[in-house]
Amino acid sequence: MIEHSSSDSAIKNPCVGVCALDDKDLCIACKRSGIEIAEWGLYTQLQKVSVLQNIQQRYLDHE
Repeated sequence: MIEHSSSDSAIKNPCVGVCALDDKDLCIACKRSGIEIAEWGLYTQLQKVSVLQNIQQRYLDHE
């Protein structure tokens, strides 16, 4: 499970160093889309939280 706190000054990048996209354009390791990976550094804190929530849902969908 991905943890984050609203008191964190920066939200940690969920990358685990394995960048390989599947046929749904999702990284097989961190479950971000290609666009989410490419634009992570441009996202606001709120957008990053949204991506982390999407990632959690993607992990649940693959169980």
